[in-house]
Amino acid sequence: MFNKHPKGLIPAAIANMGERFGYYIMNAVLLLFLVSKFGLPDGTAGLIYSVFYFGIYVLSLVGGIIADKTQNYNKTIQWGLIIMALGYVALAIPVFSETDGSSQWWGILIFTCVALLMIAFGNGLFKGNLQAIVGKMYDELEEEAAKEGPEALKIAQDKRDSGFQIFYVFINIGGLIAPFVAPLLRQWWLNAHQFVYNADMPALCHQYLQDGLVTEKFAETMRLAAQNADAITDLAAFSQDYITVFNQGIHYSFIASVAAMLISLIVFICTKKMFPQPAAKAAKAVEQYTEQEKIAMAKEIKQRLYALFAVLGIAIFFWLSFHQNGQSLSVFARDFVQTDSIAPEIWQALNPFFVIVLTPVIMWLFGGLAKKGKSISTPRKIAIGMAVAGCAYLFLMVFSYVSGYPSGTDFRALSADQMAAEGLAKAGPWVLIVTYFFLTVAELFISPLGLSFVSKVAPKNMVGLCQGLWLGATALGNLMIWVGPVMYNAWPIQYCWAVFFVICLISMSIMLGMVKWLEKVAC
Repeated sequence: MFNKHPKGLIPAAIANMGERFGYYIMNAVLLLFLVSKFGLPDGTAGLIYSVFYFGIYVLSLVGGIIADKTQNYNKTIQWGLIIMALGYVALAIPVFSETDGSSQWWGILIFTCVALLMIAFGNGLFKGNLQAIVGKMYDELEEEAAKEGPEALKIAQDKRDSGFQIFYVFINIGGLIAPFVAPLLRQWWLNAHQFVYNADMPALCHQYLQDGLVTEKFAETMRLAAQNADAITDLAAFSQDYITVFNQGIHYSFIASVAAMLISLIVFICTKKMFPQPAAKAAKAVEQYTEQEKIAMAKEIKQRLYALFAVLGIAIFFWLSFHQNGQSLSVFARDFVQTDSIAPEIWQALNPFFVIVLTPVIMWLFGGLAKKGKSISTPRKIAIGMAVAGCAYLFLMVFSYVSGYPSGTDFRALSADQMAAEGLAKAGPWVLIVTYFFLTVAELFISPLGLSFVSKVAPKNMVGLCQGLWLGATALGNLMIWVGPVMYNAWPIQYCWAVFFVICLISMSIMLGMVKWLEKVAC
């Protein structure tokens, strides 16, 4: 698997694992954390989540510009890790919300958002530039292979897609572990304070603190969430204590993110001499260009940028659909799936698990086709990925329709007796397993191969910027993901899944229509 790949590939991937660890903790808990800590509606929490993830990716464009201008990728990456670590330190401080002062409540929310901004900015300095370095590794590999002849060059070029897939596998190892951290810490902390984990309880506590009404659902859930429910006399004190303790464990989980960032920083500093040095390479290249070559290059660059922006347009709609894993799919796991033994955040581990397990299979499939002379081009793989993502939402749409599920808002209001009377039941975990299987296969066809495509078509003096543009397209997709929880809570949920299915279907069709042109430009 690792044969004839650049020696800096694995150190770069390991350095990126810490960032992925923090990312997947945040991806698993952020929306549910904002709801449980501040009592925000799903839609409002989803909007904050969307802006944060927009910031993560759009600031990668800024980070790419900084690295390209200074030609100091290593220092930009190091500062990114340091700033991310400081942001996670701020989140790890358990500043708890109070219900008796709106100014303090808003102050804590603003403090949280500032910490998220620090993480987003640090990520912007780090993420795209490390990916640009990986792309430059394969530029060097192809340059060396070209000296040996066309056949060696073809082999080296085929290594790029598989190299980004290997990179993707390694960075998802951190993502596999991360979703377990916050739920396990929270479970331990709740037990230490004589509480029992219940996904519905924080929202019900906030509702009681606001209106003072003891609904059938509140009383029913409180009996499940308190080890000594019969002894509770002050419901307001119980509600505030449960919210506070529930969220303390999540605060503490960010300490693990700080440690992961520091490990990544140490690994990067110790291995950075193995990575390409863009400044030296760029200076050599400029000296060799004649005026005619510059005119020809300008035309080629224009074509490459057209192709890049075409694929970026498709990427926007993929990430809008895929990153529902932290939005509508998270609240679906909380509301509609049995979570008595497995917290809803833990299901986020399915995505990195499938990445690790399925990547070798997909690489074997692509490698086998290449040996038979039936290679699938990167643009065609991206189109296939959109089709597979559509299958995930088609499955959810059909399942939700057959189950007769209402909107998320209506379903949460139902007591156990009301659910039984209407013939409704929570879904088994297998529904999430099937959904994440399809979404992960789609991701493997699009995300690492999209990075590979960008590295192929990016002009040599704009590598960091172009990787930033890919992440900028991801940012635009993330900026719109808040619509998921809004639709989920407003309509019967099969309509929410139907919207994402149609988005994937249309994107696939457009991509297939551009395949031949993109193949010509990227070759």
